[in-house]
Amino acid sequence: MQEATRIPPVSPVRVEADPDEPLSRWLWLVKWLLLIPHYLLLALLWVAFVVVTVIAFFAVLFTTRYPRPLFDFNLGVLRWSWRVSYYGANAFATDRYPPFSLGERPDYPARLTVVYPERLSRGLVLVKWWLLAIPHYLVVGILTAPPSGREQASPPGLITLLAFFAIIAVAFTATYPRGLFDLIIGLNRWVLRVVAYVALMTDVHPPYRLDQGPRDPGTENPTTLP
Repeated sequence: MQEATRIPPVSPVRVEADPDEPLSRWLWLVKWLLLIPHYLLLALLWVAFVVVTVIAFFAVLFTTRYPRPLFDFNLGVLRWSWRVSYYGANAFATDRYPPFSLGERPDYPARLTVVYPERLSRGLVLVKWWLLAIPHYLVVGILTAPPSGREQASPPGLITLLAFFAIIAVAFTATYPRGLFDLIIGLNRWVLRVVAYVALMTDVHPPYRLDQGPRDPGTENPTTLP
């Protein structure tokens, strides 16, 4: 009897990215400066993201529904952030300047979608954003190395460190190492799945699995590379 092919657990969070070549060898040196307008706007948007998530918490608790306008706003903030991260220090994988947009941009090399849930669990909304996500918080802390609150600067997270190695390779060889690209996208994918989960946008617990590569193999409509 032929063994059935094992299908990975489905995630409603779809994170994808296209390798963008050729890349400038030196533009990455000033990308942080070019992204300042995005950082200022995203700082405000993430404050709103937190407020919207709190409102959604009570909406789900009393109605089991995440109001669609609130869901779309938070999804837009995640999309915007992913595009900026892909352009900047979380990947350095494109020279296409990210758009100032909350909407879906299928033409941009970094894309993110989250399937809208018609119903969410009242019970899970009480615990998933803190108790159930604790193991993932530990992983995300290593990947992103958030500020420690101390006077000295925090060390870069693993994702930023790998992206720096990748862009150094581009500077000397004009080629983004494909294996490193796949790993960086997989690590960003893990982080974004966790963020969507703790923001109450899905009841599907993020898998403890590193799905590498530009195409997301663990989503409801998986695609294959050509």
